[in-house]
Amino acid sequence: MPGAIAFDVYGTLVDPLEMGERLRPVVGEGLAESMAKLWREKQLEYTFRRALMRRYEDFDACTRQALDYAIEALGAELSGADRERLISEYVNLSPFADVAPGLEEMRAAGHALVAFSNGVEATLRSLLERAGILPLLDGVVSVDAVTSFKPDPEVYRYLCRRLDRPPSGVWLVSSNPFDVIGAKNVGLSAAWVKRGPAALFDPWGIEPDLVVPDLRDLAAKL
Repeated sequence: MPGAIAFDVYGTLVDPLEMGERLRPVVGEGLAESMAKLWREKQLEYTFRRALMRRYEDFDACTRQALDYAIEALGAELSGADRERLISEYVNLSPFADVAPGLEEMRAAGHALVAFSNGVEATLRSLLERAGILPLLDGVVSVDAVTSFKPDPEVYRYLCRRLDRPPSGVWLVSSNPFDVIGAKNVGLSAAWVKRGPAALFDPWGIEPDLVVPDLRDLAAKL
């Protein structure tokens, strides 16, 4: 049984691609989904690049810069007010349907549950509170204190220090394969939430301890 469970937020508890719905009234049906996808891809790319370069800017800055890139790359025209409105909507992402019941089941089983994310803690708390998830968690751990991003080994070590547990006593739960691999690389146990039949895991020879379709299935298996 795991001593503590840390849940990735973006892509695991809430869906960043939901921003496509917010983009549709602004950029139109034809661009909305592709822009949401590019926005997310560049957001992650910027965190990887900044961690490698040791040129840290927080996740909110990466999110804003990625939106600017996506707008220019796709030739969209958005006013400053539209951009600010979209950024503000990023804290209104809805949780996946399985999240609340899955967390409730794990909490009832006595597990310690925390959110563990690249996001800024204040932003995360606002997002999780609006999504109705925050009361189901025992804490929020942000990489912002380390001034680096997943999958830098130091951020997983920081998580273990915050939980006051050795890596062997912590589980990482994420829909992002790079996050699962990063956690396993440091000695944590990890579950990959395969949110969709087309999702692929990187062939690095580092495998998750569990593969589940959602958090309710995870609760049953733990």
